[in-house]
Amino acid sequence: MIISQTPLRMSFVGGGSDLEAFYRDEVGAVLSTAIDKYVYVSVNPKFDGGIRLAYSRTEEVERLDQVEHRLFRAAFETLGISGGVEVTTTADIPSRGTGLGSSSSFTVGLLKAMYAYLGRSISAARVAEIACHVEINRCGEPIGKQDQYAAAFGGVNLIEFLPDGTVRVDPVIMTAKTRRCFQQELMVFYTGRTRSASDILRGQSEAVIDNAQVRRALRRMVRLAYIMRDELSAGNLDAVGEILKENWALKKSLATGISDPEIDAWHDAALLAGAHGGKLLGAGAGGFLMVKAPLERHGDIRRAVGLRQVPVSFVSGGSRILFYNPPSEL
Repeated sequence: MIISQTPLRMSFVGGGSDLEAFYRDEVGAVLSTAIDKYVYVSVNPKFDGGIRLAYSRTEEVERLDQVEHRLFRAAFETLGISGGVEVTTTADIPSRGTGLGSSSSFTVGLLKAMYAYLGRSISAARVAEIACHVEINRCGEPIGKQDQYAAAFGGVNLIEFLPDGTVRVDPVIMTAKTRRCFQQELMVFYTGRTRSASDILRGQSEAVIDNAQVRRALRRMVRLAYIMRDELSAGNLDAVGEILKENWALKKSLATGISDPEIDAWHDAALLAGAHGGKLLGAGAGGFLMVKAPLERHGDIRRAVGLRQVPVSFVSGGSRILFYNPPSEL
């Protein structure tokens, strides 16, 4: 048996600039962190040569072309695996539609585990690149590239998306004290709502092509990613709240459906109770709300928002093989 462990991520600023509609013309940039919420993928040989997949449902088929889960099927086709395998996935939080990049974490974790199953190692950059290929090119998902790289590399990073299609991952340099205080000041709330990001991101990509105002907003969000990196490096946490606040206002202007009156009410209640800034994580419309606030205001904010708070910590490591007991024969 082989088990991979892959972190989810929180994206602070720049989301949307990782879509090809933007970065094919100018550099995109996102500042994000991997968090201590994980997707686990376990792989085992299947004696009868078939395929068994256990996720939110269970599939047991004889041939690869009978697999309904598109990411599984595309990943197996990419790796040349036709059968004789059993794969099980579990996650620390709801696995789709929460704004934490779970689908891409799953894809990265699946590829990491399957490479180990085949007796091959793979670098963080390569597994992220293949995950992007599987999700975007083979499955046609209208998503960006930030989630795959955040999951593969781990840590707090500035991730740049270059017009030639390459991706650059640079750790954000800050003191241990700044990192600890930044982490402690963040509050993450579960809205209780999940959604598919595909429609929102598809509309956003179309708007980038057709709407100059949307492109200007994304350009400013990219600039905010660099500004936030510099403020964190300088230990200036007071500036981060305003950066998050501006980024969220810009994010809402990119496409319809990113926010709604209920989401705005939660966000505004947090600000009125003392938060310096915040945003909905991911594409929008549901998932998790993140705010930054002084520790002494956390109790007031918790009561004002009225949602379930989820403890979250930064993690330095990316996707890894947690357990490795390879099959004697493939």
